[in-house]
Order: sequence, then structure tokens, then C-alpha cells
Amino acid sequence: MGKIRTIEYFRVLPRWLFVKITDEHGNYGWGEATLEGHSQAVEGCLDAMIQRFVGYEADNIEYIWQTAHRHSFYRGGPVLMSALAGIDIALWDLLARRLSLPLHVLLGGVVRTKIKVYSWIGGDRPRDVEAAAKERYAQGFRAVKMNATEDVDWLDSPKALETSVERCRVVKTVGLDVGLDFHGRLHKPMAKQLAKALEPHQPLFIEEPLLSEHYEGIKQLSGLTTIPIALGERLYSRWDVKRFLNDTSIDIIQPDISHCGGISEIIRIANMAEAYDVALAPHCPLGPIALAACMQVAMCTPNFAIQEMGLTIHYNTEAGAYDIKNYIKDQSVWDVKEGYVDGLKGIGLGIEVDEEEVRKVAKTANAWAPKGFVGPDGSIREW
Repeated sequence: MGKIRTIEYFRVLPRWLFVKITDEHGNYGWGEATLEGHSQAVEGCLDAMIQRFVGYEADNIEYIWQTAHRHSFYRGGPVLMSALAGIDIALWDLLARRLSLPLHVLLGGVVRTKIKVYSWIGGDRPRDVEAAAKERYAQGFRAVKMNATEDVDWLDSPKALETSVERCRVVKTVGLDVGLDFHGRLHKPMAKQLAKALEPHQPLFIEEPLLSEHYEGIKQLSGLTTIPIALGERLYSRWDVKRFLNDTSIDIIQPDISHCGGISEIIRIANMAEAYDVALAPHCPLGPIALAACMQVAMCTPNFAIQEMGLTIHYNTEAGAYDIKNYIKDQSVWDVKEGYVDGLKGIGLGIEVDEEEVRKVAKTANAWAPKGFVGPDGSIREW
């Protein structure tokens, strides 16, 4: 046991927010509170949590989680839950490190020894997907994800969807499974058409075919297609998830461990989903700490299906030299072989953070700004 002495956070390139917690005995753990495009808001929330939780027993992870969630009165949402996620992940890492154990041992032990993964191709406006798919195949991936479309109007010409189908077909010929991320960009008139057009090409899943707030539309769409429906990055707790489980409208739940309250909450979401025969495929186009936390959960979760990896995702390459192999001392932990990454074996989260690099980059890193699309008529479109 040891009381929390310090909670620090570090904004680093390309768009990540790391958290370090140290107890009174010098034990430490790392977490990730990344909320893409909203770092300053999460940092403000972390400042308040630092004032509250310094002096608490670091081992009392659930007590801290419940205090942060219930005593905030205004609970849930992306900002509060991302800040809480950073603290929760760091506390789990600290506890496992203090006990000199891999975190998955504390979570019940392994049900698998390697993790199926996929990565991204194509960018925000998908292009050059055949060359990118071949590169991913050579890197060891056997599945990828790409944006299904560019920006699409509320009701657009059916021709706007033709290139989406062709890209799916091309990537499949390379020998890869492919998930199509609608990204909430399409409205119901277009989403229905695209799902039907894609069905003969058997994508691995379609993600966020509509925005999550349109739960009745997602339920309707689920009855119109045999393609597995995935969503969850914009759901922040089990209470957000339960509607989609109860109405049986999704096949894959994709909570983001850095947005949904951390390891403690993603495990609860996974357990709920298993009871509805829904698979877990965590969203994680984020940094190495979030990915390591996801890997620990995947190793112990029966209904885990596949893990997103942000290796050289376009958001990272646009920012320059920083990727998931930065900020850690052993980059080989992310090696991909025939579609899998070996389960992490080190203590804690299974990675060693390069604190010197973190502190150096954090001195000058600017916050990443949200992106957006504007239609030819000047109207705001979903991104």
C-alpha cells in the first residue's frame, strides 16, 4: 500500500496525453488520457482530479474510480471519462509493477497468448489503397480498416458511393480482410445504400454506419444488412452501451480504453457484451500506453475479437516522426506476424515508457486540432 504522491500529465506528439502516477514509496504507473482534438479540456479535468486524489491510497483503484464518477455529479461524457481513464490505467500499471506481475495476471490470467490486430490505410479522404494494402500485408497484417467515403451530403448522388465499393474490392484482392469505417459521416439515406452495395464484397465489419446518437437508425440498418455492425468509440460508459445491447443492433462493441474510463470500465463493458453474444474490438488509433492497456484486456477477455493498431496511421505521419514505437524502450513488442502481435509479457502494462523522451517532447508539443469537412455549398458536413 502507498498513498498517491504525484499525478503528472504530458501532452506529446502527435496528439496524445500521457499520465504518470507516483506513490509515496516511489512506485509508479503510466496511463493515457488522449481525447483527440480536446487535450486542453482533459488537462483541465486532470488538474481537478489531481487536487482531489493526491493522498489517496493508490491500490484502491475501484474506490478512486467510483469517487471520480459519482462525486462529480455531472458524470460521463468524453472529457471526464478520458481524464478518469488516464488515472485508472496508470493505477493498474502501478499496482502490477509494485507486485512485479504482468497486469493480465491481476485481471484473471490469459485466455489467449497472441492478439489479432489490424491497422489503417487510406487517410481521411481514402486513396492509393492498393499500394497501402500491399505494404500492410508485407508488414504482417492480415486485416486493415479504411474510411468508407470522403465527406458525403445528407442526400447525395449514388455515384458518390461507387468508389467506396471499388476500394473494398481492391483491398480484398490483396488478401486482406477490410473493415469499412463510415465514421458517422453518412446519414441514413446514404448509409442504407452503401451497406447494401458493400454486402457482396463481405467486409469484415462496417463501423459507425450512423452516429451513435441515431440508435433507432442503427437498429433499422441492422435489419437491412448481414454485414457485422461495429461502433463504440463515442460511447463512454456501460450506461451508454446498454441501449445497443438491449436492442440487439450491433455485433461488435468498440469502446476506446482512453475514452471510456480506462481498464476498469472497458472490462465491465466487455462482460456485458459477452452476455449478448457481442464481440469486443477496442478502438485505439492512439498511443503506445493505450494500446498496451488494450492488449492486456484482450489477453484475458473471452469475447475479444480484434485490436486496432495506430501504426503509421495518417494522423501520426502527418505530425512527422512520432508513432506508437516512440516513447517506449522496446519497439519489438509491436511486431506483427501473420496478423497477430504476441501477448505482452513484461510487468505492469508490459511496456517500458521512455520517460526522458516523453518529458522532452512535452516541453513544446502543441495540442492537435479537430478536423472537419465543408461541402461545396459551404455547409458543415460530418467528419
